[in-house]
Amino acid sequence: MDMNSLKYGIFSFIIPGLGQYLNGDKQKGLTLLGGAVLIHILIWFFMNNPLGSLAQTLYHLYAGYDSYKNY
Repeated sequence: MDMNSLKYGIFSFIIPGLGQYLNGDKQKGLTLLGGAVLIHILIWFFMNNPLGSLAQTLYHLYAGYDSYKNY
């Protein structure tokens, strides 16, 4: 396991898209960040319950995993 892939995966879990951006895939990083902002706004206004929290967590996990596996 490469330490950079783990580091980028953790970065992208905390802020979706950051790991992809730092990894050089700037377009995907910005897209994931935009998606995370949109999801957080929608959940804040329309679905502020445990299901919304689960959706946010799953999105963050996906972003972290994607950054980890694509390094």
